[in-house]
Amino acid sequence: MKRAIMRNVQNVIFLLYTFVSGVFYLCFYMVSIVLGLGLSFTVVGIPLLTNVLRTTQTFVQHERIQTKIYTDISIEPLATRQRAEGNQWKQAKAELMDVRNWISVYWLMKKFVIGCICLVVGVLIYIAPVCFAFVPLLYPYLELTFFGFPVDSELMALQIMGLGFILMIGCSKIGTGLVQLIGGYTRLMFKAIRR
Repeated sequence: MKRAIMRNVQNVIFLLYTFVSGVFYLCFYMVSIVLGLGLSFTVVGIPLLTNVLRTTQTFVQHERIQTKIYTDISIEPLATRQRAEGNQWKQAKAELMDVRNWISVYWLMKKFVIGCICLVVGVLIYIAPVCFAFVPLLYPYLELTFFGFPVDSELMALQIMGLGFILMIGCSKIGTGLVQLIGGYTRLMFKAIRR
């Protein structure tokens, strides 16, 4: 029982982490790339864009580690890339022309959509059933409704609590499946980068 509860807590953390990291990747890459392209006519833009693209390998490896921790899906790490030899402009050209950087940016930014789905589904399958379990304690003090019906009796509050416990049991399998799907997404991301 304790192990199942810890697994569900770990699933909730991973789903919320997926949302937060998706928001971060979208904001970071959108702002950085637009700023780098906007400033590319100056001396600052191209080095900024180059350094932003260098972060992709770090973030992709971080995703691999998080997937291993939360889903126990093992993914082979990417081979470390060496910086191009030469001056700063040759290094910038190498980074900008490396297709793996742009593929990584695409897959990391796409995680925003997956993160939004994870947030909604995580709340529905993990948070809502727990809230249903507390309805008998709350209904005397708050005006609660359940699908348009007012919760004004102890019998109805207990029925909602029972539904909450049933949903907790059933939804934990759905949550585990969703977490495994996100782990599969990370595996697909690595396959796309390795091509």
